[in-house]
Amino acid sequence: MGNLRFDVVQDAFKKKVLDVTAPAMRPSEYFGELVFNRDKMRRYLDAKVFDALVDCIDNGCPLDLSTADKVAEGMKVWALEHGVTHITHWFQPLTEVTAEKHDSLMEYDRKGGMIESFNGKSLIQQEPDASSFPNGGIRATFEARGYTAWDPTSPVFIQDDTLCIPTVFISYTGEALDYKTPLKKALKAVSDAALPICQLFDPAVSKVHSYLGWEQEYFLVDEDLYAARPDLIMTGRTLMGHASSKDQQLGDHYFAAIPSRVAAFMKDLEFEGYKLGIPLKTRHNEVAPNQFELAPIFGECNLSNDQNQMIMNIMNTVARKHGFVVLLHEKPFDGINGSGKHNNWSLGTDTGTMLLAPGKDARGNLQFVTFFVNVLAAVQKHNSILKASIASATNAHRLGANEAPPAIVSAFLGRTMTEVLHKLLELPSGTPIEIAGKKETSVGLVEIPEIFLDNTDRNRTSPFAFTGNRFEFRAVGSSANCAGAMTTLSGAVAEQLIAFRKELDKELDAGKPLEVAIMDVLKPIIRSVIDVVCFEGNGYSEEWKKEAARRGLDTETSVPEMIKAFSTKTSVEMFTSLGIFSVKELEARNDVKWEMYSKKIQIEARVMGRMAINHVIPAALSYQNKLLENVTMMKETFPESYLEKAAVPLEFIDLISSLISDIRRKVDAMVEARRKANTLESEYEKAKAYHAIAESLLAIRQPIDKLEEIVDNDLWPLPKYREILFIN
Repeated sequence: MGNLRFDVVQDAFKKKVLDVTAPAMRPSEYFGELVFNRDKMRRYLDAKVFDALVDCIDNGCPLDLSTADKVAEGMKVWALEHGVTHITHWFQPLTEVTAEKHDSLMEYDRKGGMIESFNGKSLIQQEPDASSFPNGGIRATFEARGYTAWDPTSPVFIQDDTLCIPTVFISYTGEALDYKTPLKKALKAVSDAALPICQLFDPAVSKVHSYLGWEQEYFLVDEDLYAARPDLIMTGRTLMGHASSKDQQLGDHYFAAIPSRVAAFMKDLEFEGYKLGIPLKTRHNEVAPNQFELAPIFGECNLSNDQNQMIMNIMNTVARKHGFVVLLHEKPFDGINGSGKHNNWSLGTDTGTMLLAPGKDARGNLQFVTFFVNVLAAVQKHNSILKASIASATNAHRLGANEAPPAIVSAFLGRTMTEVLHKLLELPSGTPIEIAGKKETSVGLVEIPEIFLDNTDRNRTSPFAFTGNRFEFRAVGSSANCAGAMTTLSGAVAEQLIAFRKELDKELDAGKPLEVAIMDVLKPIIRSVIDVVCFEGNGYSEEWKKEAARRGLDTETSVPEMIKAFSTKTSVEMFTSLGIFSVKELEARNDVKWEMYSKKIQIEARVMGRMAINHVIPAALSYQNKLLENVTMMKETFPESYLEKAAVPLEFIDLISSLISDIRRKVDAMVEARRKANTLESEYEKAKAYHAIAESLLAIRQPIDKLEEIVDNDLWPLPKYREILFIN
């Protein structure tokens, strides 16, 4: 092989094999193949540049332009070996999808030819148009400038022929216009707040990491059937459609054998995910027919969120190769379960301690209880903005719909942890405690029952449940960017930990031992969370709604009203004091959320109206004409008794006329309501008006679904649920 580097030859051979026989290889052999991870950094950067980049990633140290140039050069060499021709700054604007503008690597060589060029400046920063993305008025139409800036903590990756550089997106004046910027600020805030508490237990701790494991639910539908449903194409959900005789009532789809076509799709998706360094672990059938789930191994929050965005981007590309379309809408089909994205969240130190997992000894368990209780206190205080963080036009169909977390944020602890908290409350002030280890060895102190990983049950009606070593924020929607929920949760926990440490310092300054001081501060918090936010029962029940309101929890069900929670005094103080959002950014994001809500309902209303008039009514009239022809023929054939013989078709003729009139009347009213809503200048008032319009769509749907059951199947213009929901 001459002087050719062995590792380059190996990479080229591996790439060739991947292109042809990748599924036969072990995933560990090609995992991260398309990611510029630390292994690639070591091989393509010299030692000094590598150390500088790692210091930037781990400790936030800045990179000078000269070093950035050398990093870019190493990336370029690696990328060219994989056939890359373009670069893009890959960012997450407030559209809730990712964005990218591709630039070619080609530059003039000043000799009449072209060369591939990539430098530190192109790596670090680009300038996309900031006025064309949702910005809540931060950027006027004539103020176009915005910046994307490289996030080195999320590795650069390759998709097709493009080198993708994860970035933040900010305005010319510095305001965040994306999901990543506030998430990174919130993650730093919770690390900074948790660190002084962790160091009371272990002085060696220097950083606290946030961890996220998402469970992505989705539907698959046949591509041809999808193409025949304008509502699916335009809105991601079916705006009309009568229930199938069989759907999920037998529970025979859940965890059943994966259909062969779907299994082939899942294998290809995992293959693409592994190449991008996404540690996909779980795949299975979900409850509803044609509904499935995938989930990765727990990972660092910022990177895990990026990986979720990456996998959502490639799901449909892979699905199309198998004749499918992926539906990420939270409620694509009426009457069966919708899709969520459970966010499993935890905290851990750089010394390897998981803060929301039971400890190995009494001191470790005291640290666990400290963080456990403070998280609950944060959820209690900020339950309204936690709900607002997952509220959207699409997720509104799940919240409170007796199939997913209710529209009230409460916490489920399980029997063991509930007993632990009650036991702690019974201790006299100043009493030392011992939380029993595995052997439950008595040390002569007041003992708390043993805590271990799997001694908590599950409660599917709880939006925020403790599951043994983490909390599961179950209310996040399947199409959402996890960063919205994780930013809010991280900020709420950070604020609470800061308040806890201040109170703890007062007790320590009074000379109390650490264990006693911690319990004296925790006990009133425990009493409050048990009385207010902790709930073990059925979150769907009417009794709970009344009880939650009595406890002071937010019971709002209107999405536009939920969003207002971000502008309350407690919300503004929390976000601004931690430096996560400025007041201007919060106001802008509220306007964006209201605007996006209105536009999504507006699109649904337009599609519903046009389908009703252009698809449904003509089909119904065609069938009615066939019935009229039948009645006319009966009259000619049976002149004496045709009324008796034509009773059934006459009944259907009359019913069809009534349903058509009902549809027309309701569509006209909806169009008029939409016209009035569009004249409103306030995004909040417009969103409120569109909330009423959203509710009116169900009224239009009802007569349409009745017609579907009456009209000749050959005349009905849309694929029905019984055809869409079952993969052959």
